[in-house]
Amino acid sequence: MNDRKLFLPLFIGLVALATQWLLAWYWVPVDEAQGEVYRIIYLHVPAAFTAFLTAGVLLLASIMALRSRSDHWLFLARSATEVGLIFTILTLATGSIWGKPTWGTWWTWDARLTTTFLLGLMYGGWLLLYGAIQPGGSRTRSCSVLGIMIAADVPIIYKSVNWWRTLHQPQTIVRSGGSTMDPQMLKVLLSGIFILAFVSLTMIAIRRGILILENELEEKSLGGIA
Repeated sequence: MNDRKLFLPLFIGLVALATQWLLAWYWVPVDEAQGEVYRIIYLHVPAAFTAFLTAGVLLLASIMALRSRSDHWLFLARSATEVGLIFTILTLATGSIWGKPTWGTWWTWDARLTTTFLLGLMYGGWLLLYGAIQPGGSRTRSCSVLGIMIAADVPIIYKSVNWWRTLHQPQTIVRSGGSTMDPQMLKVLLSGIFILAFVSLTMIAIRRGILILENELEEKSLGGIA
């Protein structure tokens, strides 16, 4: 697909996302325990799942880059890392906003917060590593190994509420016996997860296309100089 054509799906995804947020603010009922502040869940949880999804894309790209030694897979890994960092920061920011009225503090070294913060640091570290090493086999190997390590942090984040004592509530969406959420709330939340996932994958595809184009222009420029 032509990269320009990806902007239309991105626009449609953003419109759908705006519609979902309107439903979250004006259609779903208020939570009895937390009141209006709980509505940030409709941004916080989709952002978290999207950060996890991009780590999955990074894992796939890292494995394929190691096998093929192709820069095109490394471009996909970089695109996933950039988008993943954005949504990890969004997850931490919305979590802090939610945590202040519910926990009484903007930040605490809770197990899930800490492991998510580590995810953000590793995403940032990947980008620094990519920029610090010249193109070639060394950069491909180093970035791919780090990409696999980043993906390994995701199941730790997800299971942290079960493995350690944590301020976070137990899993309420994916759990044995079904979700404990109100069906109306759950529908809007799940739609937000799927829409934001679609938006993030489109962002990754667009960014990868830009990186490939930049690389081609750079090669032509160097070829012209030679």
